Amino acid sequence: MNDKSNKSFEKATLIVTSFASFVTPFISSATNIALPVIGKQFSADAVMLSWVATSFLLSAAVFLAPFGRLADIVGRKKIFILGLIIFTIASFFCAFSPNIKILILWRIVQGMGGALIFGTAMAIITSVFPREKRGKALGIVVAAVYAGLTLGPFIGGFLTKTFGWEGIFLFVVPLGLISILLSFLYFKEEWADAKGEKFDWKGSIIYGFAIISLMYGFSKLPELQGVLFTLIGVLGIVGFVYFEKQQEFPVINIQLFQNNRVFAFSNYAALINYSATFAIGFLLSLYLQYIKGLNPQEAGQILIIQPLLMAIFSPVTGKLSDKVDAGRVASIGMAIISAGLFIMAFIGPTTSIWFIIPILVAFGIGYALFSSPNSNAIMSSVEKKYYGIASGTVGTMRLVGQMSSMGIAMMIFSIFIGKAEINPANYTEFIHSIRTAFLIFAILCFIGIFFSLARGKSK
Repeated sequence: MNDKSNKSFEKATLIVTSFASFVTPFISSATNIALPVIGKQFSADAVMLSWVATSFLLSAAVFLAPFGRLADIVGRKKIFILGLIIFTIASFFCAFSPNIKILILWRIVQGMGGALIFGTAMAIITSVFPREKRGKALGIVVAAVYAGLTLGPFIGGFLTKTFGWEGIFLFVVPLGLISILLSFLYFKEEWADAKGEKFDWKGSIIYGFAIISLMYGFSKLPELQGVLFTLIGVLGIVGFVYFEKQQEFPVINIQLFQNNRVFAFSNYAALINYSATFAIGFLLSLYLQYIKGLNPQEAGQILIIQPLLMAIFSPVTGKLSDKVDAGRVASIGMAIISAGLFIMAFIGPTTSIWFIIPILVAFGIGYALFSSPNSNAIMSSVEKKYYGIASGTVGTMRLVGQMSSMGIAMMIFSIFIGKAEINPANYTEFIHSIRTAFLIFAILCFIGIFFSLARGKSK
């Protein structure tokens, strides 16, 4: 392939992966803004409403690492396109759910499709782009993710107000179809650097069981059932790590965590960062609509600030991480986020929206400084044959972190509000829930700074 055709191929690959990477986070952030409307229509309590958001993340987390590994064996293009197809079909059926349980069921299928996309997009980019261009390319893909997060609340708010919450899911169907078409048009080759190796089915089942138990347990805390399932989940993860060490072709290569300091601590930092930040949009969406009385569209216009800044600055910080130590850049980002979370712990019913907006600006810049450089550090720290595993691990840390973030929020709601709908009678408890959550997230993110710094130099 000559230089000109190689550049065209790189550009086409970037277009396809960026477009697909936009669709999946879009549906997550758009759904968050519609939760109060969904809750009202189905008379759902706060915990059940949380599962509309969490079921997608749980499903994606369960399938992401196994499908990232499978993509290395059978081909990343095949898995990527299959993911787009499943995601698009599930989105269509979400819109016609007759009750909240069916909606959650289709969200699980949608999450499975998202996992196939998440688990391959970064691996495809890393396969195509040389090291000196990789940070910028990954930054653009991360920017596409944040663009999805950005436009989700804004478009989601408009669609919910105009067509009802169902309009959000129908909106992504043509986007999914365009992504599928672009994939068939532009992806002319396959990437399968671990072709011929065996797939670890047993390890995948143990991993899935452990993640489901852990997340279900989180949602039931502080009840005895919640403690039991959380303990089973923790033991399951310990058992999974032990089992994987014995496998010739593990679904997650534990040796990468043991022998690759940059890979290990970059992933730990990602896990902590997402655990501390994902529920921000969920909590503020509820706060702005229930406490400040905004409609979904108005709330979306405020929440757009954070991901908009992420989308603007991520390509810049990604390119920066090609030239300077990615770990230092990421650590500065975590420090900014931690400070913002601590300030948000003092939010109350009379807090001005103009107090919240500058903090959302800080979140956006901090997140951009963290995410692209951290992803670049992870993907550049492994051999080519592990790109799918590394991509799957990045996505898994993101999704398990996002699930943990929602799990913490759900647990706090269970403690302060119980199984009641959010209404004026429990607004005081709702405010206490939000303050407690932000304080816990601030402490988590502060701890994450030290994990980020502990990776050492990534270049």
